[in-house]
Amino acid sequence: MNARSCPDRSGLMALIAALVLLIAAVALSLVPPPAQAASLVRVTNFGTNPTGLNMYVYVPDRVAARPAMLVMVHYCGGSAGAVHNGNGRDYVTAADRLGYVIVYPEATRDGHCFDVSTANALRRNGGGDSTGIMSMVSYARQRYNVDAARIVVAGFSSGAMMTNVLAAQYPDVFSAGSAFSGVPAGCFATTNGSLWNSQCSGGNLLKSPQQWGDQARAMYPGYTGRYPRMQLWHGTTDTTLAYPNYGEELDQWTNLHGVSRTPASTDQPQPSWTRTRYGTTGTTATIEGISIQGTGHSLPMPGMLAYSIAFLGLDKPPTTTTTTTTTTTTTTTTPVPADGCKVTASVSPWNTGLTETITIANTSATAVNGWQLRFTLPGGQTITSGWSASYSPATGEVTARNLDYNAGIPPNGSVQIGFQATHTGDSAAAGEFTLNGERCAVG
Repeated sequence: MNARSCPDRSGLMALIAALVLLIAAVALSLVPPPAQAASLVRVTNFGTNPTGLNMYVYVPDRVAARPAMLVMVHYCGGSAGAVHNGNGRDYVTAADRLGYVIVYPEATRDGHCFDVSTANALRRNGGGDSTGIMSMVSYARQRYNVDAARIVVAGFSSGAMMTNVLAAQYPDVFSAGSAFSGVPAGCFATTNGSLWNSQCSGGNLLKSPQQWGDQARAMYPGYTGRYPRMQLWHGTTDTTLAYPNYGEELDQWTNLHGVSRTPASTDQPQPSWTRTRYGTTGTTATIEGISIQGTGHSLPMPGMLAYSIAFLGLDKPPTTTTTTTTTTTTTTTTPVPADGCKVTASVSPWNTGLTETITIANTSATAVNGWQLRFTLPGGQTITSGWSASYSPATGEVTARNLDYNAGIPPNGSVQIGFQATHTGDSAAAGEFTLNGERCAVG
């Protein structure tokens, strides 16, 4: 090899190396990028938001056709991202497996606590934080075809307090709630603009079950329907929101459900846990309380959210909508005495959709056995799903027919039905109600 050949060979090798890199770059450019995994996404312009909350949503890669929806409310000083990636992570893992949607409200005021204290915050549609959260619920419910019967809420600390408030103010929206280290709905009420109530936090605000129940009922005056099932968690050594609040929460929710404060069952799913169930027993009891011995203000702890997921029904299939009058419907009806019925209709609207809850009251002294309720929908409304009755047709003059389990309405008794519908601008309640051919009063 002579001296002149060495540079030529080096140049050739450099050229080959450059060509290899170029070919590799071109090949990489032809490979499609990997699919984006589900992530926490910020949503803006979701509706009425008087207190400037942020909204985030998590939609798993494989979302169910009619998914459940969990509203996950963070603790004081927290954020949507902190609870999504931190102590609420088990909810996210379960969402990936079960296909439900998670909505995260995020407080933006100093301290990042939710308002469960002011008059606006403690009134349905009052213009507080809960109003903004319900706009998020309405937005997500429509966008993701959410199963209206499986909208649930859970929260930690400040979020637990908001969980109680939301369940009290919007019992027609939420089917269940899980509150970790909270206080009764209304316990944190103040009159001086402060968001902190030391008497409540210290466990020194004690009331009778009836008083707590009345305080919650005052947040949605006139409501006579069912309240959400509630699961309540508390550590016995909590000094931030003291342990007596746990008993006051149980007082409130047993009263709202009209069930005995004496447990229907008691067990210990973990060595330091005492679980009591009220009204009914089993995984989806009416009310479930879990007291954690020797634990402070540090809930949830590992493994707890699996119990919450089961209680909230997030692991259950979508509800079934009855759309026909076949074997599930009783067709025989009895006459209704004149002036013997009264109907109350309540609408929760959003952009192009709504849910409507209808209470049918038998105001006579004669039992109704088998019923058909006819009513007229405002123009542009179309029923997309319903519960506790079959509905046909979906527009115009609609007939709702009883199902087998609710065919009877006793004297001075009532049944409650409801539906979800789309609208083109008119979200008013239905009208012109007749029960078995007899016109009903509306109130």
